[in-house]
Amino acid sequence: MSAGLLHHVEINVADLNRSIAFWGWFLEELGYTPFQEWENGKSWKLADTYLVFVQTEERFLDVPYHRSRVGLNHLAFYAESREHVDNITRKLKEKGIKILYEDRHPFAGGKEHYAVFFEDPDRIKVELVAPRID
Repeated sequence: MSAGLLHHVEINVADLNRSIAFWGWFLEELGYTPFQEWENGKSWKLADTYLVFVQTEERFLDVPYHRSRVGLNHLAFYAESREHVDNITRKLKEKGIKILYEDRHPFAGGKEHYAVFFEDPDRIKVELVAPRID
């Protein structure tokens, strides 16, 4: 195991079922497999790293998430290729998931950065970026 690699990321969510429906198909498209599941959470794993989604306790739901506050801004994942980004973009649109920065898509991150940006049900920004072509 290489020191410094991420072991896992755990995200508290407002509605676990809604988040599982959103994240499940996307992570599985990227090669993740279901890993753990219990009453208040579920995780998916790719190689030695896994993502965990946990139902937030009712008493902490009064302040919604916002990526501009202190804390996580967004999660970015590598795609296999530009075609992979395009395929996921199509699926996002079919599912009615809003594409962020659509007026600049797929170069919203710059002219060398081919990606799609969107939000999960709690408005956590997600990015899928193609490997750079040199």
